[in-house]
Amino acid sequence: MGDEQRADRLTHLDARGRASMVDVGEKPVTRREAVARACVYMEPGTLAAILGGDVEKGEVLQIARVAGIMAAKKTGDLIPLCHPIGVDRVGVEFVALDEPACLIVEATATVRAKTGVEMEAMVAVTTAALTIYDMCKARDRGMRVEHVYVARKSGGRSGDFSHPEPPGPKVPEDARWR
Repeated sequence: MGDEQRADRLTHLDARGRASMVDVGEKPVTRREAVARACVYMEPGTLAAILGGDVEKGEVLQIARVAGIMAAKKTGDLIPLCHPIGVDRVGVEFVALDEPACLIVEATATVRAKTGVEMEAMVAVTTAALTIYDMCKARDRGMRVEHVYVARKSGGRSGDFSHPEPPGPKVPEDARWR
């Protein structure tokens, strides 16, 4: 089913137009993976403090990583019509860019289930990005979180997807992920 056909049928609405959780009972269990990204823009000095371990509240990237992983496990509690699933793995990584000064946050979630894991990756990446903001806001009130999106996904009935035009700064091929 193409995107244009799928758009005609909103799966989270019942026949009377009311919100309804999708029935995945008859779908097969398959391996699914989703990768989401976000960008946290900040002042160059804030980025240097994060990378140098000089933020008063602690080790920013490690705490943001754990926050993202924890949040992914709670996705079904946070998003009303999202199925609660037991993720098999969630990873959160970061790459620093100097121009513009920012951290790219990437979350990867995998599962063997009847439904996708895109929302878990999105919740992980946004929570990690918000944790960076929270830990550094006293130093840099102008930080902003932008470009939250699913970069790619695989598995399930709709098949594979890679974002055709990823927003935000490009990650160099030789980037050092942390």
